[in-house]
Amino acid sequence: MPEHVSILQQTGLAILAVATVAWVVGLIRLVRVVTTGPPRSLPSLPLGALPGQAQAPAVESVPLTADEQDAFAGLVRQFSRS
Repeated sequence: MPEHVSILQQTGLAILAVATVAWVVGLIRLVRVVTTGPPRSLPSLPLGALPGQAQAPAVESVPLTADEQDAFAGLVRQFSRS
């Protein structure tokens, strides 16, 4: 054992090494379960409180005046310079 390494440092290194090994083992087990296990279907949730969406919302648009179009074009030019 090196003389300049304290007991706390050695203990911390040992704890870190054990935690790393446990993490790797857990990760390997998780990957094996996910890749080799049969595909499970998700349980059906009771969604009676949520109404179904009948149709997609309508797209809204507002016509711009000539002054607003000029102002927008000025903003686009300003942003394209920077």
